[in-house]
Amino acid sequence: MTDATAAGAPDLPEVARIARDLIRIDTTNYGGGRAVGEREAAEYVGAYLEQLGLDTQYYEPIERRTNVFARVPGRDRTRPALVVHGHLDVVPAVADDWSVDPFAGVVRDGMLWGRGAVDMKNMDAMILASVAESMRAGEQPERDLVLAFFADEENGGVEGSSLVVEHRPEIFAGATEAISEVGGFSVDVGSRRAYLLQVGEKALLWLRLVARGAAGHGSRFHPDNAVVRLAEAVAALGRTEWPLRLTATTERFLAEMSRLTGMDADDPDALADAAGPASAFLRASLRTTANATGLAAGYKHNVIPDRAEALIDVRVLPGTEEEALADIRRIVGEGIEIDTVVRDVGLETTFDGDLVDRMVAVLGRHDPEAPVIPYLLGAGTDNKALSRLGITGYGFAPLRLPQGMDFTGMFHGVDERVPIDSLVFGQRVLTDFLRTC
Repeated sequence: MTDATAAGAPDLPEVARIARDLIRIDTTNYGGGRAVGEREAAEYVGAYLEQLGLDTQYYEPIERRTNVFARVPGRDRTRPALVVHGHLDVVPAVADDWSVDPFAGVVRDGMLWGRGAVDMKNMDAMILASVAESMRAGEQPERDLVLAFFADEENGGVEGSSLVVEHRPEIFAGATEAISEVGGFSVDVGSRRAYLLQVGEKALLWLRLVARGAAGHGSRFHPDNAVVRLAEAVAALGRTEWPLRLTATTERFLAEMSRLTGMDADDPDALADAAGPASAFLRASLRTTANATGLAAGYKHNVIPDRAEALIDVRVLPGTEEEALADIRRIVGEGIEIDTVVRDVGLETTFDGDLVDRMVAVLGRHDPEAPVIPYLLGAGTDNKALSRLGITGYGFAPLRLPQGMDFTGMFHGVDERVPIDSLVFGQRVLTDFLRTC
């Protein structure tokens, strides 16, 4: 196993070295229970934490789907604990599409490149480096910190956080709040920088559409073609324009964007567009999205198959799952089976309270005059699983990003990369926050 602080890039800050090391451990999650490298990554994290004098626990409910945990004792152990968590798996990367080896941890142009640089080995590294900085200085956080690094998040946490919460809830004893990915990063609002703090996330519906027909020779007249039936259903769903639907969080987000830009609050899409490269990410928080992500049918060019299927990634506003399913059944029409592969809850909390105030304050100390805006994540995190234990989750992985950088577009994208300076800023903010949270 590679030492987390090993030589090889002595000019890199420790947080970047850790992120680079984690990127170099291929933890690709292919879905359907197929993944690599999660045990090795968990052992790397565990060894790092043990070097700091922390006791680690591993939980592997399924062979090689490894989760690792540690608890940092706080000064006031009567206060509720805070969970600080990340995931160690990544989505697949097709190397031929990248300009660098996605698992080489290349440093170029002041940035760390590789699968996981954005989602979310950057945050994993910031957590480890922040805890290390405080512990080496002999400091304790205000309250207990439960450090958790999960497997399988990129498959909905089915074989990761969901099983941990179900089988090992005592790991999170006394915890009431959590922080993790996809919040605390900066966006451009005109010429001004602002930070997005995630206080909710959409519900998850991963669906499989199945069309059936009669098998036959590819040369014949064949009106009962499963591929055609499926294609019509997928096209109908893909062309659907889902209506605008706001929540308390998105209303607050739009009000803040209107205040910053001076634009009309009655044009939500234009306000989301005012966030520059992050606009597509933010527009997804204003309505249901349903995207086809996979197609499968047939086994030979001259054989009409009797079955065709499509994978659909549906994200809906919290509490609207059944309504969305009914709409999808209507859109795809008769003769299409709809199987639910994974379903998980949506979350939404308020943009107030002591923890939110502390997150806003710490960003203000490190980047004065940059406003902090609440938003609803269009995707999901392991906060969904923790919510089953009554733990309220937030997205707070602080990064000050260069103007014009399409950071949100690199989630699950090609040439994923994060500026080294952003990692250093993020660790500095997170260290400050964990000292006082």
